[in-house]
Amino acid sequence: MRLTPKVQEILSWYESDNPGTKANLARILMQGKLAGTGRMVILPVDQGFEHGPARSFAPNPAGYDPRYMFELALEAGLNAYAAPLGMIEAAAASYAGCIPTILKVNSSNSLSTTKDQAVTATVQDALRLGCSAIGFTIYPGSEYQFEMMEELRELAAEAKACGLAVVVWSYPRGPMLDKVGETALDICAYAAHMAALIGAHIIKVKPPTAAVSLDAAKKTYEKNPVEDDAAKRFAHVVQACFGGRRLVVFSGGEAKGTEDILKEVRAIHAGGGNGSIMGRNAFQRPKAEALKLLSDIIAVYQG
Repeated sequence: MRLTPKVQEILSWYESDNPGTKANLARILMQGKLAGTGRMVILPVDQGFEHGPARSFAPNPAGYDPRYMFELALEAGLNAYAAPLGMIEAAAASYAGCIPTILKVNSSNSLSTTKDQAVTATVQDALRLGCSAIGFTIYPGSEYQFEMMEELRELAAEAKACGLAVVVWSYPRGPMLDKVGETALDICAYAAHMAALIGAHIIKVKPPTAAVSLDAAKKTYEKNPVEDDAAKRFAHVVQACFGGRRLVVFSGGEAKGTEDILKEVRAIHAGGGNGSIMGRNAFQRPKAEALKLLSDIIAVYQG
């Protein structure tokens, strides 16, 4: 596998990492139809933990079988597949080496009332299963945010020492934030920056809206406004990640129409985002429709 100049440039941003970690980042960046471009589309399937099986898979019952998710990611030509321990274990041998996997090592569930996640897998699990990275969620703004960050610090240090990459889901939520605040421009940029500061290689955040939530930030944004344009908002979040020297992908979020998804993807591409991490909007559709959607998304990132 000969790395493209773009992938070599991206790897140069991670100056403290060992060859093993850089090799695993390269595997993700050199996989699938976007190989070598610096752009990514990742399939995440942690929704069964987060929302329950029926809410996640009943719209497309094939999704109850973990093997379907591997097949979908492979057929679509995606860069990686992210899932909790059991989903990857259920098909790990059959698809060993076929596509880079990201082991989600903490999870929440809809039966909880706390803004927290349990650690549900280990770095040793990721190594045993041949994963390229671990994934971890933090909730900036939660009453448990500092404990989550400390858990991430320990797991990230272990993962990097073992040559794995670290993907951080940074989702603001907590008593200071209402639904508008969770995706406000200033809060999304702040959450992405926190993930970069903690040492994430790949940062996952939600698409930002035009709202500015934090009172302390409003004067700054008045003096240094971000143009009311979706691409400019994505560019602002990317800028918050060390001036674009960290990989940033944006979640697809709740189910929505194809044109709304593609409009958002075009804005991510125009704003310099590295790609999309597309779950329910892909796997809840019949396979043919999912493959068509993912193909159209990839075509946008191919320019």
